[in-house]
Amino acid sequence: MGAFDKTIGILLLGLFFNTYLYGLVTYQFIVYHTTKFNDPWRVKAVVGALFILDTVHSAVAVYSGWDMCVTNFGNPNVILTVSWEIPFTAVSTSVAAILTQLFLAHRVFRLTKNKYLVACICALSLTGFVAGFVAGIRSGIIQDVTKFGALTTIVTLWLGFSTAADLTITFALTIALYRSRTGIRQTNTILNRLIRGAVQTGLFVSIFALGDLFGFLLHRDTNLYAMFAYPIGRIYTNTLLDTLNARVALQSLGTTAIDIDTENGLRFRTTTGGAESQSNIQLHQVNARQEGATTPDGKPYPISDDKISGDGPDGVFAHAGKRV
Repeated sequence: MGAFDKTIGILLLGLFFNTYLYGLVTYQFIVYHTTKFNDPWRVKAVVGALFILDTVHSAVAVYSGWDMCVTNFGNPNVILTVSWEIPFTAVSTSVAAILTQLFLAHRVFRLTKNKYLVACICALSLTGFVAGFVAGIRSGIIQDVTKFGALTTIVTLWLGFSTAADLTITFALTIALYRSRTGIRQTNTILNRLIRGAVQTGLFVSIFALGDLFGFLLHRDTNLYAMFAYPIGRIYTNTLLDTLNARVALQSLGTTAIDIDTENGLRFRTTTGGAESQSNIQLHQVNARQEGATTPDGKPYPISDDKISGDGPDGVFAHAGKRV
């Protein structure tokens, strides 16, 4: 094994993976920008801010690789200090994390209406953001890698609270969507797709955050922590964009799609004979004793425009809005 495999080599692996993820972010952003979603300006602002942040940070990552491998070629002391790129990475990752987590916390609130759960998520996210910001600033002040032991507590708080927020969001979304399952096969297929997406995205970002944490705590003589630290921000942005762009893919599963709308909870979109009808829905439980119920003359059973409520073992979405 070469003298710099665990330092410069492993850092370059993180930079390469970060560049690959930035390519995915760019593709997802183009899909979102070219698809006519009826999202409020706040959502579009978050998407735009994250894309700009990812672009700047990815450029910084490339510069970091150039500075280490080209500008300081033949200078082994370069691995003993950190310049401004590492502090910037910590701060930008913290910003990407809190934007994504607060967005998903708002989604959790729309699905569950649980203020205490959302307050817990926000508290975890805000604590992680502050700790990450402080860790980045302090690492820039210390600079000497051999003295990074002083950052152990603040880095643990940063990545620990951020991971806790991610896992709480994943758990809350999974439970809320699972409880929304109905007796309708097509609706369940869409919900299963949403559940799988929530688990996958939360799992990936948690793995990288924990890899960053344990790399920093247990392998401080290497750049293992930086290999995980650089791509985390791209994973957060991919998480948010994949959640938003999933609305396109879900429609291909059938004539009915579910949209976790940020303003109106969940929304059904049903296409019949080329015309699209929409209904806003909430997570009230009603009986769903048979799939595709029809009237005695074979026509679809009509749905009232009034809010439906009731009890039932399966539970389906109640209609809580006018059809358009």
